[in-house]
Amino acid sequence: MSSSRSPNPSQLATSLPGLTTHITGHDPSTGKAIVQESRPGNWTSYDDKLMAFNVIYTTSEFPANLNNDQDLKLHDQVAASGNLGLVNPHGTVCRVVDFAPGFECIMHRTQSLDYGIVLEGSVELVLDSGERRSMRRGDVAVQRATMHAWKNTSDTEWARMIFVLQDCEKLEIAGMALKEDLGRGVDGLPPSGNDD
Repeated sequence: MSSSRSPNPSQLATSLPGLTTHITGHDPSTGKAIVQESRPGNWTSYDDKLMAFNVIYTTSEFPANLNNDQDLKLHDQVAASGNLGLVNPHGTVCRVVDFAPGFECIMHRTQSLDYGIVLEGSVELVLDSGERRSMRRGDVAVQRATMHAWKNTSDTEWARMIFVLQDCEKLEIAGMALKEDLGRGVDGLPPSGNDD
């Protein structure tokens, strides 16, 4: 899908529009809502440039503390640390992910409750049971700490999803603790560290 919005400089999927995050706040003198800051997408590529992440926002506590921009300061610290895994312990992560044509990411599990929403293209949800579900623009997967993968079913077009990941309590099934499992791992992506 082509767009009149130019891709972000670090974006791999040049056929998809660039992203901008608009962060709201309050005018300190009036208390009225304002757009405090607008940030262009900042993409990090993985798996030989077949997948790219753009972290929109993180929180590090629940409920989030918005006083004195505490949440924004914590987000900037987490983003700059280089230690953010898929999940932010005790908080949330909002992330956009682009998948190259035909690419299937590794089978993985996070200790989190996630909402995955298809923004562009067709994506297949693949579970370790062998079950598969085709998802199209607007479809939502509620991912509840399961082993899963995502596959872009197009041979020619990039696909884009947005994910909101929320840390969750440890999950036990049949007496076994299900922890984060990143399979073979992805170079440059650290473990989340929320299942110790």
